[in-house]
Amino acid sequence: MSSVLTVSQLNNYISFKLRSDLKLKGIAVKGEISNFTVHYKSKHAYFTVKDENSAVKAIMFSSNFSRLKFMPENGMSVLVIGNVEVYERDGIYQIIATEITPLGAGLLHTQIELVKEKLRKSGVFDISRKKAIPLVPKKIAVVTSLTGAALQDILHIVQRRYPLCTVDIFPAQVQGSCAVDSICQALSEADRDGADTIILARGGGSPEDLMPFNSEKVVLAVANCNTPLISAVGHETDTSLCDYAADKRAPTPSAAAELATPDKQEMVNSVILLKNKLDRAVKRIIESRLEQINSVDSKLNILSPDKKLAESIKRADELRVRLDTLMDRKLEILSLNLDSAVSQLQILSPLNVLERGYSITQKNGRTISSVNEISSGDRLTIRLSDGCLQADVIDTQINPKG
Repeated sequence: MSSVLTVSQLNNYISFKLRSDLKLKGIAVKGEISNFTVHYKSKHAYFTVKDENSAVKAIMFSSNFSRLKFMPENGMSVLVIGNVEVYERDGIYQIIATEITPLGAGLLHTQIELVKEKLRKSGVFDISRKKAIPLVPKKIAVVTSLTGAALQDILHIVQRRYPLCTVDIFPAQVQGSCAVDSICQALSEADRDGADTIILARGGGSPEDLMPFNSEKVVLAVANCNTPLISAVGHETDTSLCDYAADKRAPTPSAAAELATPDKQEMVNSVILLKNKLDRAVKRIIESRLEQINSVDSKLNILSPDKKLAESIKRADELRVRLDTLMDRKLEILSLNLDSAVSQLQILSPLNVLERGYSITQKNGRTISSVNEISSGDRLTIRLSDGCLQADVIDTQINPKG
């Protein structure tokens, strides 16, 4: 029977065996990262490396972790290099990682993140650089492959939504070794085309297929376009660095065409709606103005000089009637007075006296009332009731005072 060991002795022995095994030093293990965490105080990274059948714990101390040029993420395929050791307290063996290298999609992700961080620091993705997409474009420039479905989707959507807009196509290779230069050249030509909007598009594909749209050169070409640009690369779940640099990101090429154009039916509906609003507004204004006009007209009728003139004429007519009445009454009274005066005159008239046998004696046109006014030889005129006679005075005689 072998000797009895304590747990500590057993773990210590296994630890010694693993440390002394040269095959377990500098070992490289390929797998997928899971349960990745970084201790907030020590900054050590703890994670698990697994494949479809097994898993092994790993730790990377802060001195090595701080030198990584990317941030490991759960699900990332990596190559972990380090030594296999036992954590004696718990009797668990683990990889003490000294290096972590992304593999496959993980490597692409790392490359993209490095470019992304560089461009972010240089301000390429700043919101302040974004330009507004015109609401009603006259011309759209499309940079994409001539053979891809993305182009047909865009043309179909533009024709359906807003057929008044023209579309200029600038062909580009969207994958392969020549894609980067081809896309940059097409973007440059599209930017000089005088279009209102540029759509940079391609359909879905693998991460490797989409890599040209993550290249620094293409992203800078997108950012440097003076024309507002919509990026529509891949499917809805795909995101490229061009999406960050573009003025607008669309999940699909079809969505980009919808973002770039107004819907003609919506425009018609909007015009109808605005017309109805305008009609109602004009009707309200007209009704308001009519009320004002009626109010002013009522005031004018009250203050109108025509009304005052009519009232004045009516008053003048009334006064004229009263004046005529007064005049008639006055004339009637005067007529009566005249008749009375005539009667009195007739009573007192010297002619009446003459008719009774009396006469009027005049000398040189002056009536004589005394003998003393006459001398012998004077020529007198004697007025009788039916005529006059001339007489010479032979003698005068004064009546004795009685």
